[in-house]
Amino acid sequence: MTGRIQDRVAVVTGGCSGIGLATVRRFVEEGARVVIGDIDDASGAALVAELGADVVTYVHVDVTSKDEVDALFRTAKDTYGSVDIAFNNAGISPPEDDSILDTDLDAWRKVQEVNLTSVYLCCKAALPYMLEQKRGSIINTASFVAVMGAATSQISYSASKGGVLSMSRELGVQFAREGVRVNALCPGPVNTPLLKELFASDAERAARRLVHVPMGRFGEPEEMANAVLFLASDESSFMTASTFLVDGGISGAYVTPI
Repeated sequence: MTGRIQDRVAVVTGGCSGIGLATVRRFVEEGARVVIGDIDDASGAALVAELGADVVTYVHVDVTSKDEVDALFRTAKDTYGSVDIAFNNAGISPPEDDSILDTDLDAWRKVQEVNLTSVYLCCKAALPYMLEQKRGSIINTASFVAVMGAATSQISYSASKGGVLSMSRELGVQFAREGVRVNALCPGPVNTPLLKELFASDAERAARRLVHVPMGRFGEPEEMANAVLFLASDESSFMTASTFLVDGGISGAYVTPI
């Protein structure tokens, strides 16, 4: 099946790598025009060259800056005429975010700004366009750690993703009768540059994550992109304020068979 989001306009933050990159490609395959927000200008330019300047636009954006986020969504409206889908996906998981006993205030605040405040800013920027249109789908990237404790300490990351999930629920309820759906994607561990970086720096810590996944493997970015596509399309038209877990069974497991 193709054309599930034909001629719709999507904004994807963190669109130059990992889940965001896979989603950009999937959206284009399904007929959307996409505005990518990221800080990786070289990759952004390469993506535009690869996918075509007629369907993809790249915008350098610091997702913690209200002015830059507002400009990102304004670019989508001005360039393509609408804002139909917002995949608010940018996030970080730095090594200095660890146990609460070891994570200092600066590290806490940095993760909260990038992972949680950015989602607030993106939703705040996208909603006026969608409310005017009386339609739209917002997908916010949370995590399985928003619904259960993490096997490896990452206190600010876990707290930020819990905030994303809670905010998504509230917005989904608030705007349900105005044609705007808001859902939270909650991935399990995914084979992205963030995870690869963790393996490179601390293989034991990364391997502990795999022990808890019933499927015995990490997810792939393309699998998450398929889930985002579902939430963006009319196939999920009766879904809002949902916790959409795509986690290989990790949140449903009491013990994992070996």
